[in-house]
Amino acid sequence: MTAVETMKAVVFERYGSPDVLSLQTIPRPLPSRREVRVKVHASTVNRTDTATLRAHPFFARAMTGLVRPKMSILGMDFAGEIDLLGDSVSAFDVGDRVFGISPDMFGAHAEFLCLPADGAIARIPGNLPYHQAVVGEGAWYANGTTRLLSAGQRCLIYGASGAIGTAAVQLAKARGAHVVAVVGTRHIDLPGSLGADRVVNYETEDFTALGETFDLVFDAVGKTSFLKCRPLLTENGIFSTTDLGPGWSNIFLGMFYGATGSGRVRIPFPKDAPGFIQQLADLMSQGRFQGVFDRRYSLDEIAEAFRYVERGQKTGIVAVDVC
Repeated sequence: MTAVETMKAVVFERYGSPDVLSLQTIPRPLPSRREVRVKVHASTVNRTDTATLRAHPFFARAMTGLVRPKMSILGMDFAGEIDLLGDSVSAFDVGDRVFGISPDMFGAHAEFLCLPADGAIARIPGNLPYHQAVVGEGAWYANGTTRLLSAGQRCLIYGASGAIGTAAVQLAKARGAHVVAVVGTRHIDLPGSLGADRVVNYETEDFTALGETFDLVFDAVGKTSFLKCRPLLTENGIFSTTDLGPGWSNIFLGMFYGATGSGRVRIPFPKDAPGFIQQLADLMSQGRFQGVFDRRYSLDEIAEAFRYVERGQKTGIVAVDVC
């Protein structure tokens, strides 16, 4: 009888705090005919992971599992090398260095991950280290908003220091937009280094009283509101946000403006993960996109990584060394 190969993985079997996470030894997955298996070298802990762990907001359980989570391993971002191919896979080779996201079933908080060869996976540009290639999740969510921009338009990004915000600055510039970034004092030099045309310190200046208007205002951290930002919008300007807003107001406003046809308030769900990851790989190879990283944790320190992300003060990406 052939021995079952095993791997280490961070498992959660019920919703709750980071205390419910446990490092376990479980069987390695095997790829189907159209899948590849990636030996995961690095992953991340992000807002998607922390929200899924706690089943927040509650109605998200309709997708993740009503009573217990459908998935047992979190982690959307991955970077690693392909170690096994399904019989029908020809687009990749064993040993290819790859990165991407697993937006449906997660699973990257483990030493091995299987996913479709035509999924959100691309080769890592150049010799970029694995722990600097886990850039997909925040950028994918940022792209859900920045794809609304056209060259020459003006956008304001509130919270341009997190994983989504730092990605949004770069993606907006890649689309030819004029970018004003709003951050606190300790991050004041960051957006400019990523290409922002102007940086506003919300601790010393009222960003809603700039005397300018924008085609797009993007709340990348879910800490402001449409009503507060409305004076910043042009006649057809859009307010986009990553959060439900006070009293879930952004959902109701989104439904109202959606019904009127204007779409002025949006909580955009990102689309076309495979296409975007390849686009991101192209931008990285051109030197037009880079990850901004805060801290690195080992796999057995992952509960502490979750606690840190839940504090809501991280700069860019929190990486996890898996293998």
